[in-house]
Amino acid sequence: MHLTHELELFPDRKVTQMLFKEVKNAAELRQSAVAGKISGALINPTMLLNPFQVLVAANKAVNLEKTGKMKTRSLYSEIIFNLSPTNNISEAFKRFGISDGDDSVLVVLVHNKDESQLLSDITAVVDGRQVPVEDISSLSDQTKIKKLYKITPQEEKCGTLLDAVVCRMAIKDVM
Repeated sequence: MHLTHELELFPDRKVTQMLFKEVKNAAELRQSAVAGKISGALINPTMLLNPFQVLVAANKAVNLEKTGKMKTRSLYSEIIFNLSPTNNISEAFKRFGISDGDDSVLVVLVHNKDESQLLSDITAVVDGRQVPVEDISSLSDQTKIKKLYKITPQEEKCGTLLDAVVCRMAIKDVM
């Protein structure tokens, strides 16, 4: 049901993604995250195409944390910020963070290899049905994603939409 990857450049850290549908307590979850009671990034899955997109953002966030160059206050807010094609932090939270009325949420955890308790803690807090993370593409709003990342039809002819999105995420610090 969840998806866990070891970060290649940081073998002591793992990224776990958990997808929930039919969530009834999104407002409560968002407030808990803002208050720091939930140690995880709560992401709106309609703005995601693939779990790889989140893995790229998380890897970048861990790297920036290790080098002391994060632009936000926490590792989890940095993951949400790294999903955005712009350098506007509040805009990133509006687009990629969860809202009070959302009925689906992707929870992203960054943890050490031996911290499996976090998964059961999150499952206990989210009032929703956990589904396989691979189902995230069924929740994607591709029209919104193309508009946000400014993907042209010509660009889609030479590569996938995911390629274009990940490229935008990767180069935002350079542009």
